[in-house]
Amino acid sequence: MESPECPICSLTDILTSEDGFECVTCGHEWAGEGGDIDGLGEIRDANGTVLTDGDSVVLVKGLPLKGSTNSLKIGTKFTNIRLVSGDHEIDTKINGQGILLKAKFVKKA
Repeated sequence: MESPECPICSLTDILTSEDGFECVTCGHEWAGEGGDIDGLGEIRDANGTVLTDGDSVVLVKGLPLKGSTNSLKIGTKFTNIRLVSGDHEIDTKINGQGILLKAKFVKKA
């Protein structure tokens, strides 16, 4: 049987479980039969567009960064986002620093 390919990084180093698959390289998880493995449901941006892992998004509101004097400006683009459960649904990086964002403050690019 041929190993499936990761939809994010396209590598075939995949772990299989009864719930679905997980990429050893990038950590992406997905269901084997098209189901929702992480139980997030639909996460929508400020315009109501459904977001998925790997999308690019743009900020629609300036946001302060906690623990820093810097802030994120309107129009800042984030690529290859990861959706997570919790109050802040988007996990991404900017300048090597990981940040969490609420979906209501972004739009799909």
